[in-house]
Amino acid sequence: MEHIKHIIWDWNGTLLNDLDVSMEALNRLLKKEHLPLVEDKNEYRKYFQFPVSEYYKKVGFDFNKTPFSELAKDYMAYYQPHSLHCLLHEGVETTLQKAKKQGYNQYLLSASDIDFLKIQLGRYDIDDYFGDIRGLDNIHAHSKANLAKEFVKESSMNPSEVVFVGDSVHDSEVATYAGCHCVLIANGHEHKDKLLKTGCKVVNNIQEFAELL
Repeated sequence: MEHIKHIIWDWNGTLLNDLDVSMEALNRLLKKEHLPLVEDKNEYRKYFQFPVSEYYKKVGFDFNKTPFSELAKDYMAYYQPHSLHCLLHEGVETTLQKAKKQGYNQYLLSASDIDFLKIQLGRYDIDDYFGDIRGLDNIHAHSKANLAKEFVKESSMNPSEVVFVGDSVHDSEVATYAGCHCVLIANGHEHKDKLLKTGCKVVNNIQEFAELL
């Protein structure tokens, strides 16, 4: 982290501990479609991927029977209100504080709908740590690669001085696309074995990331 000046944080699974609610929302849909439930966290983490539509196919949804747009809307109808009761991962606030004290510029960039992202953030007293907050304009969580690249460019950051911190293989893809570094945290939505295959630095939790600062 010697040459890093900017930290761009992912939200879901990285800072927000929403795995349980995400599994509940998924299983609600699976039950409605008479499909096998995903009740083991490790199993869920092996299925999970971006774009979310591909992960839905993995667990058995047939878009010819029920379109992805309908499934996504139904998922969010459960996830959004219930996610407002989720906690941040242990160590998030102390890590954000440490990074601020050490002079890192911090930002939040998510594949979530930006309007709801701001509602979620309003539940926690961490907004002031972020110089900017970016999200998508829909609920389909397809990709945030273009969003990230454009943000780094318009903010006049040197990509070699930026590290993305996330919990998914997609976060490593986003970082590569934007020309930045990446550290992945393995207690979020995606299995550690998959994260290790990206070649990025992988830590078990945010406290271990804080030790890199």
